[in-house]
Amino acid sequence: MTMAAEAVITTMTPHLSLPDWVFPPPEGFVAEDLDHIPDLPAHTELIDGSLVFVSPQRHFHQSVIFRLHAALDKLAPAGHEVIQEMSVKLGPQQRPEPDLIVVGPQAVIGSEISFFEAEDVVLAVEVVSPDSAVRDRERKPVLYAQAGIPHYWRIEEIHGKPAVFVYEIDPATNSYVAAGVHHDRLKLSVPFDVDIDLDTLYVLRSR
Repeated sequence: MTMAAEAVITTMTPHLSLPDWVFPPPEGFVAEDLDHIPDLPAHTELIDGSLVFVSPQRHFHQSVIFRLHAALDKLAPAGHEVIQEMSVKLGPQQRPEPDLIVVGPQAVIGSEISFFEAEDVVLAVEVVSPDSAVRDRERKPVLYAQAGIPHYWRIEEIHGKPAVFVYEIDPATNSYVAAGVHHDRLKLSVPFDVDIDLDTLYVLRSR
């Protein structure tokens, strides 16, 4: 929010009680702030010290997440767990919330856990929405790779069907390299054996 906008709120609506997070600190928020800011909207992310709020999601987004979660639950090795919409601390001012993550046996699981560390995550998945396209295609892959998350999948709706863009980390550059685009079937051997009919992830009922 600009100083001009802040002045308008202050002078025109003095009776309005605004939450503190409307006015971020000059240095930006830190990852731990997400656990302590009162009345913060659900699924708020922290990227580069700024709060990012989630818009209402389309049916495609929710359907793909739900069905992919179920499919990965059946495929993940013992000791791994598929987690939906929980944030990952990537750095002091980076705490995004992937749509899905798979965490390894070293991850601490419990009712008191509100986020995971980057080293817990073996796979991060984002299902692209119109409002998240730039973040999911550009900024988040950079952050996930820099934090050492070895695998990243980006899922897009193409011609009414899900397409999975698969990335693996290059340890020499600490950045992702493209490992294929999958339209009908997702068949992989890393981070574990995966074989998913992508047509089952999004099914429109005929009227």
